Amino acid sequence: MTESALTSGVDHVGLTVSDLGATRTFFTGCLGWRLLGENPAYPAAFVTDGTTWVTLWQVKDQSDHVPFDRHRNVGLHHLAFRVPDLPTLEAIHARVADWPGAIVELAPQHNGAGPKVHCIIREPGGTRIEFTCIPQDVSLHNYG
Repeated sequence: MTESALTSGVDHVGLTVSDLGATRTFFTGCLGWRLLGENPAYPAAFVTDGTTWVTLWQVKDQSDHVPFDRHRNVGLHHLAFRVPDLPTLEAIHARVADWPGAIVELAPQHNGAGPKVHCIIREPGGTRIEFTCIPQDVSLHNYG
């Protein structure tokens, strides 16, 4: 007997970041997301791409926080966003590569044997983000 899942998808993702302003600007300026609102008292910002909602919280003490380490921290390893096609993935990679404070960990390449292509970055506030797509014709591109 198969039981139905008790949940129905992700409502939102909450991220604590080292620099709320830089991360908010990265999502809205670099990725083109929309700012839904802010709570300066918390402080927090709420952003969306029209499908996914992300809550960004400022770490309490910017001068004394523990940077993310995917090998040692329990919890978030990375956040992955689907993009519609390879040109969009390549455009994101190009924008992130030129974005102040952002780091490209992996340029677009096959994820394993493919056909999925992905790239992985760190946004200026420290969160590791992956962008993925399944190209219609991967033979047109040289990803190894």
